[in-house]
Amino acid sequence: MPSNYPQVLFQNRKPDRITTLEEYRQSGGYRALADVCKHWSPKDVQQEIMNANLLGRGGAAFPTGMKLMAVAEDAPYPRYIVCNADEMEPGTFKDRVLIHADPHMIIEGLILAGFAARAEEGIIFIRPEYENAARILEREIKIAREAGYLGQNILGNGYSLEIVVHRSAGRYICGEVTAQMNALMGKRPNPKVPPPYPTEKGLWGRPTVFQNVDTLACIPHVINNGAEWFKGLARTATGGGTKIFCVSGKVNRPGCYELPLGVPLREIIEEHAGGLPPGSEFKACLPGGASTRFLSKEFYEIEMDFESLRKVGHRLGTGAVMVFDHKTCLVAATLNLIEFFARESCGWCTPCREGLPYIRDLLRRIEEGEGREEFIPMLERMSKHLWSAYCAFAPGAVSPVEGLLTYFEDEVQEHIVQRKCPLK
Repeated sequence: MPSNYPQVLFQNRKPDRITTLEEYRQSGGYRALADVCKHWSPKDVQQEIMNANLLGRGGAAFPTGMKLMAVAEDAPYPRYIVCNADEMEPGTFKDRVLIHADPHMIIEGLILAGFAARAEEGIIFIRPEYENAARILEREIKIAREAGYLGQNILGNGYSLEIVVHRSAGRYICGEVTAQMNALMGKRPNPKVPPPYPTEKGLWGRPTVFQNVDTLACIPHVINNGAEWFKGLARTATGGGTKIFCVSGKVNRPGCYELPLGVPLREIIEEHAGGLPPGSEFKACLPGGASTRFLSKEFYEIEMDFESLRKVGHRLGTGAVMVFDHKTCLVAATLNLIEFFARESCGWCTPCREGLPYIRDLLRRIEEGEGREEFIPMLERMSKHLWSAYCAFAPGAVSPVEGLLTYFEDEVQEHIVQRKCPLK
């Protein structure tokens, strides 16, 4: 269904093929790079991105401009700029859709971010299941280089950048920045606790900036149209830009929708995703992928913006809205998610390595009718322990459990009392 909202990232999206370089240029593509090469300094680019309130779209929502500013002027070379296209978060598929829709938008965004950090080497880190996307990027990077947008002395500015595509070995933890850094260097992808931060000592001890696909695609539009224009795209005062929402689960039209930050959850589900099928009623959703807490009916009108969700103890995450209806057992759904996270843990620290299988076992026993009343406080205690893990993996993994216990404890109780799943 066509959207009534401005399509910025999806302006060139076609149903059956990618956008060519010429089509991208006709829509204003590489105009931002040409302008920057003639008139802008790296500090100018950093400040404009900062003024635009562009927050990282990969889940952490860290200010993009601040991350670029964190690379010191006198930092050593070479410097690296990395596009994180790992996208292993269940329910999230926006990066793949963006790459297939308009790869040069991502490439230009990566070049502009590289210019802002004075990076000489660009890397696109992509999950192995996205082989078609990786081949598209490699082909279009070559085309961009032949057109003079990559390589030595880009557009006569004196700035040089090369970009390569690196295929991941295929683990969820590789999407975590410091684990990704280790993976790129050929090490076991365990996370590292900063300081030093990657912008100070990243790949091979050199300054490195990591940005998500969705984030980088916004940068050319910020430069072309200005920070105030970008902020004006959002429906909330704290937002900036549009957001690609991935909608899946019990909806009539699952897919990716580019909508303003701050659009109500109800509108995303009912107007853009076509509502729930006949006979289904909204029960809950995960607002930002598998590592966020369930939103119950009381949040159906909430503004889908980073700050709005933070204020009520939730996270927008990647903007992957996974919808569950009244016939869905949320104990079983949570168990399914914990099975995934227990398998994907890197095993580096005790809370994550031991805690997730422990939680999985309790949930499995509850779902199979073997639960006991004391399991609920045990789940609550263990969930708190996981916040002491080495990185953000465990707190994210346990978020659905926290949401289940906060909003749907009565459903857990029913499993225990009836000694079976009441929804089967």
